[in-house]
Amino acid sequence: MNAQPSSEGAETCRIDVWLWRARFFKTRSLAAAFVEGKRVRLTRTGQETRLDKPSRTVRAGDQLVFAIGGRVTAVTVEAMGERRGPPAEARTLYSPLQIY
Repeated sequence: MNAQPSSEGAETCRIDVWLWRARFFKTRSLAAAFVEGKRVRLTRTGQETRLDKPSRTVRAGDQLVFAIGGRVTAVTVEAMGERRGPPAEARTLYSPLQIY
């Protein structure tokens, strides 16, 4: 495993910013509108909630489920990221979940 600073576990990020950095949306405003439509489910420590505001935060370990373009996407948040980088960098921010 990578040696990470211990404070990173408590690091959070706005959901609209995280979705944009992870390249699920081309713009932050598209991500914000998607979240406002209550189309993202967040599972944290076994509690599932439907996100309704772009200012809601996510942290490493959270699970997100949402549908884009008719496809259900389920991911675990792995990192917050510091910028909207290239696709290879964006893929390091999450890992896919198996949904049945």
